[in-house]
Amino acid sequence: MILQRIAALLLLFFCLEAQTQPDPWKISSGAINPNNYYGVTVANGMIGIVSSAEPFKVKDVVLAGAYDLYGRGRVSNFLRSFNLLNMYLEVDGKRIDAKNISGFEQELDMRGASFTTRFNHGDKASVTYTYYSLRHLPYTVLMDVAITAKKDINITGASVMEAPDALKDVQNYYNEIDRPHVVVSLLTSVAKSPTGKLLMCASNTFLFGEKHGEEPRVIHEMWDNNMHLMKFSRKLKAGDTYRFSIAGSSITSAHHDDPLNEAERSALFAKLEGRERLISFHKKAWDELWKSDITIEGDAQAQQDVHSMLYHLYSFTREGTALSPSPMGLSGLGYNGHVFWDTELWMYPAMLVMRPELAKSMMEYRFQRLEAAKRNAFSKGYKGAMYPWESADTGVEETPVWALSGPFEHHITGCVAIAAWNYYSVTQDKNWLREKGYPILSATADFWASRVERNGPGKYDIKNVVAADEWAENVDNNAFTNAAAKANLQFATEAARVLGITPDADWMHVAGNIPILRMDNGVTSEHASYKGEGIKQADVNLLSYPLKEITDPRQILKDLEYYETRVPNEGTPAMTQAVFTTLYARLGNGEKAYHWFKEAYIPNLNPPFRVIAETKGGTNPYFATGAGGILQSVLMGFGGLEITPQGIVQIKSVLPKQWKKLTLSGIGPDRKTFTVK
Repeated sequence: MILQRIAALLLLFFCLEAQTQPDPWKISSGAINPNNYYGVTVANGMIGIVSSAEPFKVKDVVLAGAYDLYGRGRVSNFLRSFNLLNMYLEVDGKRIDAKNISGFEQELDMRGASFTTRFNHGDKASVTYTYYSLRHLPYTVLMDVAITAKKDINITGASVMEAPDALKDVQNYYNEIDRPHVVVSLLTSVAKSPTGKLLMCASNTFLFGEKHGEEPRVIHEMWDNNMHLMKFSRKLKAGDTYRFSIAGSSITSAHHDDPLNEAERSALFAKLEGRERLISFHKKAWDELWKSDITIEGDAQAQQDVHSMLYHLYSFTREGTALSPSPMGLSGLGYNGHVFWDTELWMYPAMLVMRPELAKSMMEYRFQRLEAAKRNAFSKGYKGAMYPWESADTGVEETPVWALSGPFEHHITGCVAIAAWNYYSVTQDKNWLREKGYPILSATADFWASRVERNGPGKYDIKNVVAADEWAENVDNNAFTNAAAKANLQFATEAARVLGITPDADWMHVAGNIPILRMDNGVTSEHASYKGEGIKQADVNLLSYPLKEITDPRQILKDLEYYETRVPNEGTPAMTQAVFTTLYARLGNGEKAYHWFKEAYIPNLNPPFRVIAETKGGTNPYFATGAGGILQSVLMGFGGLEITPQGIVQIKSVLPKQWKKLTLSGIGPDRKTFTVK
């Protein structure tokens, strides 16, 4: 009897323990505070939907690749799309809102890439709705709604199409297509972007579960130029659950030559596919993505957080495109949606080893803008190709004039070239290298050969740059810039040899004479005039990883111990500490690595879904750049993955004592598995 009671108590303990452990795949919250709420994004690499604390609302709908001139800076900005998932629900003639509901809960399911909201409406109904940015349909989203009646009620559901304020000349349409087997109601809006450059279009339709002829009657209402809706009504008996869905599409003339008709065709396609097929294909697409996964045993919170980071990077990228994610991905309009080194140095390496086909899209973005990079170099008096610090649609420099980084943050060119060489290294795709990689590598190598000032052996100086550490403006011989230039020149030479092309002998000559400076104490100097100031971003430490310019463990440690004390408590982005994590893990110091792993993002988390802001206490999530850096610290730091000219290998590393085992599955083109215990 006593043994049975002990067993029962142990079972209860383990059940309670399991309930308190963070779920590896779901982030839930029942404590929604609208005044301290940072939305989480559901995206498919093309459309991002950002959650709201209000029932039946979404905060933003962001469409990748849609830019126009408006707002601050006189440069291209991301455009908000039509808010095509906002709706309302009335029960017995009363509109549901935040004031007349209880038990409000929201949940992000990362495994299935869906966002669910649940609540009760008094003693009349319980409601659940889930939305998806459908992975298999780039321009289409779905909201699935279920209402369970607690007593006999009348409901009215409405799909509301709203145009963002920045759009102009809004036109609204409503069409019904009546066929013997189906009736399709299309709620459609079209508008011009602020300068008239783009045409933005969106279309919605209801998906009902009833047989044809028994569906609710849909009514269209035109409210004003910026909003119209379609609605239906239904009677429900106590205990009944009624389900309907809203499928919507959004597309612009940047994506399609006939966006208005294509938006309606996409909505029509979703309607005739039906709810079950749409959700099934969406889940299959995400199941395929999650074959490349990171599993942490022994640290449930780290597991959930790492899944969240990987989920967001998967959500912000898409195979088969020429699109590349901005620092905030598709979570909003942060950094105007521009593309920086954040892509190539921070997000790209994690995607390259996990899902090379996603990394390929990022490289296609740069390849298609190579000619613009050549024009950029020409305008500054250089040869070859000089990539802009901020890039958008056309590939011209998009940095606002008030920021000095546009004309001077040249290390971005080295970052793009290194990414190109690493794509070949991982995939061993010589055709890609010949057609796309080598044109990038050779043109960027020509840039550096013209950029250096040849002041004698060992003094081929690169002067007057903004450092990778952006607090160091207009300095000479920045460590990261110089080392990235050397790597670019070396990789261009190596790529030529792989392809049987005679490389320009000047490339290796220049690389051998670019200086990497040291201070009197033996520490690598961040730049020629560096005097121990605080640093915003990792700079010198990047010479150890990923550049492999510094390989001596004693020098790596010396530089680490010096620069980790130069990072102020506030104002630095999350990926800086992630570099320290990677290097300490590779040096065998699991305790220090874990300290910096937590320091990289825990202070940056915002409620209620642990979304990462750029800086400690920041309020501009989601910071995909930081997620990319932290994922690298897991993959290449704790996991020991290394990109070599022959592919991905595993080098010696160490886990923190809190982690029992790390499994990296679906790695590289061959989908290999690597483990660390």
